[in-house]
Amino acid sequence: MAATVIPLIALAVIVFVLWIAIRANIEARKNPYRVESATRTEAERRRIAESLRDALSRKPLGAALAERLWHKLTNEMPGNGVIYDHHRDFCGQGLIRTEDGVMLADVQDGGAYFGPPIAEWKSEEDFVAFLARQSDFSMSGWDAGEPAFFTEDDWYRNNQRLTRAVLERYLARL
Repeated sequence: MAATVIPLIALAVIVFVLWIAIRANIEARKNPYRVESATRTEAERRRIAESLRDALSRKPLGAALAERLWHKLTNEMPGNGVIYDHHRDFCGQGLIRTEDGVMLADVQDGGAYFGPPIAEWKSEEDFVAFLARQSDFSMSGWDAGEPAFFTEDDWYRNNQRLTRAVLERYLARL
């Protein structure tokens, strides 16, 4: 008797679970706010990227901010500096103190690792001349006229890049 009842109960549970899942699926399709796909089309991604690009400031950082930044960075211990955000994996680009000056590099794992230098400066004069002309737009990677920052990679462009706000936040730290 138990050999017959237990499989029938198990079958009833399976049928019930399937019925609930099918019914939930049918109800979800009736929802007018349901999203068909969480993946955006290429055209949607491009439109969003361009709207974000167009909102970026083109105002140069200026020599005063660049000079303050150089002085603060050169007082850091080598390996420290401006990092967009401290978290796991890719953390954007950073201005990092080196033994000889300052480098612009990709930052990984909250500053535990740096990519090869994208640009390096050993003198305040060179650093200020370069950084003073930068803007949020040029540092985002959209400006083909700034090869140190420029990229055609949609993922890399404007992804945790340096901005005036990030640099000013760094300068405001004690």
